[in-house]
Amino acid sequence: MSNIDPTDHTLATIASILERPEPARDAEEPAIDVQAILAEPVPPPLPSFDEPEQSFDEPPLVDDEQILVDEQPLVPEQADADGYSKVGPGPMAALRFKWSVQRGDDGQYYVHETIGDYSTPVVSGPMTSEAAVRLVDEREAEAQHRFEVLRNEIAGRTGLAQFVQRGEA
Repeated sequence: MSNIDPTDHTLATIASILERPEPARDAEEPAIDVQAILAEPVPPPLPSFDEPEQSFDEPPLVDDEQILVDEQPLVPEQADADGYSKVGPGPMAALRFKWSVQRGDDGQYYVHETIGDYSTPVVSGPMTSEAAVRLVDEREAEAQHRFEVLRNEIAGRTGLAQFVQRGEA
């Protein structure tokens, strides 16, 4: 028995596929009726974008006139800070900080800060709604910054450890 190279087998298969003639097409392609196409009505040309289209119902705009647009903020202002919350960064839910604003019975706002889902909140307040939202935003930004510093420090130590392991130190 002789050893057959798999490459030879593959090349032989490809050659047999290429040697087969292409099957003849049963259906002929439909002929194009040029006269019917030329007899169709031509649509009107599209308006040019270089010149603005003016309606005859409205007077033309003068350069000195300014169009007033209803001024609406892009982000709607929060009517009530009650329920405003943010969650800090972190790989595990049990270690994540959460800050939420709650309205007290006295009408003042309080920030509840928890770690994980089942911890007892540390409450800051009383304060105004703006101050409570600002405190939540500041705490979340600070936690995000600390997390990034810690992550970069861990990544730096990992890189240094790999550098030392290779014996390049």
